[in-house]
Amino acid sequence: MDKIKLGVIGAGRIGKIHIENIYSLNENIEINGVVTNNEETINWLEKYGITQIYKNANDLIKNDRINTIIICSPSSFHYDQIKLAASLKKNIFCEKPMDLDLNNVIKLDQIIKKSKIKFMLGFNRRFDPNFKKVKKNIVEGKIGFPKIIKITSRDPNPPNLSYLKNSGGIFLDMSIHDFDIARYLIDEEVVSVFSSGYTFYDNKINEFNDIDTAITTLNFKNGTMAVIDNCRKVSYGYDQRVEVLGSKGLTGCNNKLHNDSYLFNSNGSHFELPMDFFIDRYSESYVNEIKYFIKCLKNNMNIELNSRDGILSTAIAFAAKKSLKEKRLVEIREIINL
Repeated sequence: MDKIKLGVIGAGRIGKIHIENIYSLNENIEINGVVTNNEETINWLEKYGITQIYKNANDLIKNDRINTIIICSPSSFHYDQIKLAASLKKNIFCEKPMDLDLNNVIKLDQIIKKSKIKFMLGFNRRFDPNFKKVKKNIVEGKIGFPKIIKITSRDPNPPNLSYLKNSGGIFLDMSIHDFDIARYLIDEEVVSVFSSGYTFYDNKINEFNDIDTAITTLNFKNGTMAVIDNCRKVSYGYDQRVEVLGSKGLTGCNNKLHNDSYLFNSNGSHFELPMDFFIDRYSESYVNEIKYFIKCLKNNMNIELNSRDGILSTAIAFAAKKSLKEKRLVEIREIINL
């Protein structure tokens, strides 16, 4: 591709991150339009010279001057936007999930394959340097066969209720990142899922058939097991840790702290708290994922994080929801025929 001509749908906090990172790459890229209705955001875009503002996503997608679409809109809009962009042969980067309905995700996968466009799904944690180092240790056989994966993923505060109502629930909105990371780390597929959970901080989310705290166990085809704990609200910051136990050793990564200073005295050991939220914790990963997407476009490379990953991670999320509801182990084949 000679020149990448981008259109960005949605300029909330994720959209702004991508716009900032795109301009930081110093590549031969143009942003030829952004969809937003927010006046403050429109003023913010002016510092990047972006004056082509759209109120309607379809109008941006249909613009002949745009050959690549970055989708950062709410999940409920992804299906129609991906479908239209693919039909017009526009390359797509889309934030997760592709859709809140698994059947729609499967349909989109077929549409994308038929269109032969470049499509990438925004599971940014795969591009975090710490997780990549853990992956490298596993691939190089430094810990032997991976037996147990332990993932901790906890937010300092939950989103507002209006967001939670339309988020698809904790498994589709939050845990889905962890399901993808577990698959990524050992390059294997999940065969069964068991989830349990509870609501601790606001019973109003029970009205949405949702919870704020969950533990999910994944069983992989090769025998590896993963235990994932998620919580929407903790008092000490953004808690993100992973550990993989193998037959020859252990690898993992701890939280990124506000700084690496520490204090030891007669009262004990003192360390800084974890970073406050995902934008700070995963800032590097957002740069790396967009850099990778642009590289794949420019060099006509296959994108390794694609719509099939969207299907598989969504299927795990639906299995987790079913397990929670029915209080039993759910096999993935009950959810989808692979």
